[in-house]
Amino acid sequence: MAEHVLVPWELTGGDGGWPSTLRVTVWDGQGAPPDVSDVSFYVLPYAVPSARGLITAMPRLRVVQALTAGYEQLIPLLRPGVTLCNGRGLHDASTAEHALGLILAAQRDLPRWVDDQREHRWEPHYTRSLADSRVLILGYGSIGAALERRLLACEASVVRVARTARPEARVHGVGELPTLLPDADIVVSILPDNESTERLFDATAMAALPDGALVVNVGRGRTLDTDALAAETGRGRLRAALDVTDPEPLPADHPLWSHPGVLITPHVAGGSATFYPRARRLIGDQLHRFVTGAPLRNVVREG
Repeated sequence: MAEHVLVPWELTGGDGGWPSTLRVTVWDGQGAPPDVSDVSFYVLPYAVPSARGLITAMPRLRVVQALTAGYEQLIPLLRPGVTLCNGRGLHDASTAEHALGLILAAQRDLPRWVDDQREHRWEPHYTRSLADSRVLILGYGSIGAALERRLLACEASVVRVARTARPEARVHGVGELPTLLPDADIVVSILPDNESTERLFDATAMAALPDGALVVNVGRGRTLDTDALAAETGRGRLRAALDVTDPEPLPADHPLWSHPGVLITPHVAGGSATFYPRARRLIGDQLHRFVTGAPLRNVVREG
């Protein structure tokens, strides 16, 4: 019997392709799911959290493929024997571009210029710059490396920080933050969401930043203490550019919406035009590997 694969509709067509020997069912994560009693390979729909629940209804499931880099929420849903692969690499360019865009918009005061244009107002002034700024990347991995390349092209200097120090790669550990933050002009968080990162960037960390520093979050909202950030931005000491928040969506009456120096986008960093073509290629390759028995890519939990 042919292996049964469940894939999201966005991955159909294009240049990814998959082996013709597979039986493929397409589901977008909306409405009633199809019969999954014999699904062996499940590609989760992107940005549809409710689709995770279907994992527990697949008794013959062997592989779960996420299209996100984060996968912590999936681990409790997996029975023994199920392999989990993540979408590492799919969002590197998109997220790095978005982070760079947020930084440039904040440093060059683009929101003010947009408002001035809307009001037909011509009031030039000097702004900050990204060039010669010291940017601390918190959660340095593949996305951080992609962002670093773009920052260096803009003549900024970069400080790499990860959970564990890697001196041979010039990566500092999070334990060094108290000595690194006072010299940072910009902090970009790309941290994943887990027990060790929840509120890791807290009031103490923010207090260590110099006046006028920019806090950027394109990782996960819960890694940053929202109340502490609101207190700092509310009195104008720090600025922020956020693609993720806690809670999310950010309530319409939340003070961060109206604080000066705060720029907010609705968790869209990873979803650019580059994502789906790259996802199609990854899934096409994964399914060929699955059929032939070759090692799968991006395995984060062995079955």
